[in-house]
Amino acid sequence: MSLPNATSLLNRLLARGKLRQLQVLLQLAELGSVQRTAAVVGMTQSGVSQTLAALEGLLDMPLFIRHARGVLPTPACLELLPTVRQLMLGVAQGAESLAAAQQQGRQTLRLLASDSGTQGLLLPALSRFVRQHPDVRIELSDAEGDDLLLAVARQETDLVVCRHPTAVPAGWAFTDLVPDRFTVVCAPDDPLRARQGLGWGDLQHRRWVLSSVSTKARARFEQLCSDWPRPADVFPVVTRIISVTSSLIREHGLLGFVPHSSVRAQVQRGELGALEVRADLALEPIGVLRPAIGARDSASRFAEFLEAEARRR
Repeated sequence: MSLPNATSLLNRLLARGKLRQLQVLLQLAELGSVQRTAAVVGMTQSGVSQTLAALEGLLDMPLFIRHARGVLPTPACLELLPTVRQLMLGVAQGAESLAAAQQQGRQTLRLLASDSGTQGLLLPALSRFVRQHPDVRIELSDAEGDDLLLAVARQETDLVVCRHPTAVPAGWAFTDLVPDRFTVVCAPDDPLRARQGLGWGDLQHRRWVLSSVSTKARARFEQLCSDWPRPADVFPVVTRIISVTSSLIREHGLLGFVPHSSVRAQVQRGELGALEVRADLALEPIGVLRPAIGARDSASRFAEFLEAEARRR
């Protein structure tokens, strides 16, 4: 008997597949137990087993290996899991949107934000927008880099708050709202804060906590350090989590190299110090990415609000 091709499997799932089967698949993969899965999804153990058997029969392939302590996903199941997770996430988000739509006059905004967008633009404005526009329900998610653009391509978001992307997706437009730059941060009592006219070379003997290699901050830091006679002394924790970076800087007397927008609040509260250094610290601005035409009313209102907030600030 020949193996089913992708089109055949798709047609089977569309004709006879059920969301309950996918829910059971995910829970079994995560919990590894029919008994625990049954408790989570509100079914009997025999019901879970029958649901799984129906899905395996539909696909003509085993999805789990049974053993004495539970079940393990097969290679085929592992290939399927990321798609199923995305599908179930979309179903959950759809349920949220429908629930909001049932409330008279309520609109939903699917908002996606990068860390820089959240720290530099969103946090100072979000509560004020909610107070002024109580009829808009915001579903806020976070993503970085290519995941932002992938969400746009999949039509999973109505509006994105982020740094100016290298390439703006077709049919979308980006508006610069908040200028930004890199900054060197230190502990509040760091002796370097008392020095005037610091050059980049004056920092080569200090120890640094760095962001991950995929970040703009890490790339620019390494460019600036390329002329130093020896590699920078780096702390053995690499992170883009600002709260962790801030804590390590204070506890170990380190320096950090981060976007100013990410640490503005900590600097203002005196939790970190910011050094004035003679170096090229330019960085792309933060703003709003939105559909060029056909944007939801809630997305247009929020984008216009952020533009007004940026002008006010």
